[in-house]
Amino acid sequence: MPVISRFYGIIIRMYFIQAEHNPPHIHAIYGEDVAEIAIHDGEVLDGHLPPKALSMVREWISNNKDALLKMWETQEFQKLSPLE
Repeated sequence: MPVISRFYGIIIRMYFIQAEHNPPHIHAIYGEDVAEIAIHDGEVLDGHLPPKALSMVREWISNNKDALLKMWETQEFQKLSPLE
């Protein structure tokens, strides 16, 4: 699973296999915590992140929504800028 971005100790990944299920989502890893988060609305689909980390991931998703959805549709990997 490629790393799309890293910021503040958070690693963002996305599966690049056709068998990955909908809705479009990313995987965020922060220490021992892992969550699947929907790209469209930032909903936590599975797992858990501490509130502050989740807030940062949601902001990052919002800033990169179009690029993330394009990657989901095309399965073409690209690195995205971290949250600043």
